[in-house]
Amino acid sequence: VYPDLLERAGYHVGFCRKGWGPGRVKPGGRKRNPAGREYKTFGDFLAQRPADKPFCFWFGSRDPHRFYGPRSRLSPGINKDAVSVPPFLPDNDTVRNDLAHYLFEVRRFDRDVGVQLEMLRRRRELENTLVVMTSDNGMPFPRCKATCYDPGVHVPLVIWWPGHIKAGTTLPDFVNLADLAPTFLEAANVQTPSAMSGKSLWRLLDGNGRRSEYVVVGRERHSAAQGTTLKGYPVRAIRTDNFLYVRNFKPGRWPVGTPPQYRDVDRSPTKRHMLHRYSEGDLRELYELSFAKRPAEELYDLRSDPHQLVNVARRSSYASDKRRLSEILMRELTRTGDPRARGGGDVFDTYPFYMLKRLHQ
Repeated sequence: VYPDLLERAGYHVGFCRKGWGPGRVKPGGRKRNPAGREYKTFGDFLAQRPADKPFCFWFGSRDPHRFYGPRSRLSPGINKDAVSVPPFLPDNDTVRNDLAHYLFEVRRFDRDVGVQLEMLRRRRELENTLVVMTSDNGMPFPRCKATCYDPGVHVPLVIWWPGHIKAGTTLPDFVNLADLAPTFLEAANVQTPSAMSGKSLWRLLDGNGRRSEYVVVGRERHSAAQGTTLKGYPVRAIRTDNFLYVRNFKPGRWPVGTPPQYRDVDRSPTKRHMLHRYSEGDLRELYELSFAKRPAEELYDLRSDPHQLVNVARRSSYASDKRRLSEILMRELTRTGDPRARGGGDVFDTYPFYMLKRLHQ
């Protein structure tokens, strides 16, 4: 992993709060977290850094993970009436308050990052530091986290390095967080191992790269959510400018876990409201979008349906688009050796799982 490689190249490496996880490091032969040595704060990390030694630090904030605090802890600057509710969620006070809590924790993360950047500024090192801000998944709401729809996989990505990246640049490119490791290594003049599947982003950042026409995403087992088994919900998807094509390899399984718990959706006021009141008005349709079983194929026309609410996979007018995207997806899965393309994907259900307590939540 890139922290190991940078440490071998002479970098001071560490993290605070959430590093790699969830999981256990010892079964993989490691003695510490792959993100490096753990420190209480970024200040402690800097204080123990040898003079003039380059550094690589991972700030793994737990914001905005569930659970959120009581309403009284909300910042006065967040007005639930001004919150934008995505159309796949009910628009009511319960959901708006839940979203306001989420935004409060996002702001707290922003504040914490600002404090760390100010530390570097005071040390006169900010202008010579590559800073990346991103997220590991979409927000913890129904039809978001643990799905292959945009709200689950389209995450923020900000890259800042004065003198190397033109300020104010916005790129429309499809990239993957696996691309960050070779990007960091290239910035540090450290050779990227051939086993790394990601590609350095520097050619895109300096304006010389060729834009990718799509990105492939997927998921397997997110938690022990399929009843009392350790099976997952295998999905692969391809996202282009105009379409999202989703292949559900086990459509007989429940996509976010078996009812009534639906454990692959984090517990929240929004989830509780949707499960307890799904029969009211138009809430049934929103409930099914988030919790019901799905067909083997899904296709969404983003030109008319940016929130991916209407599956057009069975419409004859989209047959050629669906066939083309399916062929590209399967070709990519075959090229990368994905077991799901070779009929051996059930191996994913056999790997050890170290959070068995979730079976009984």
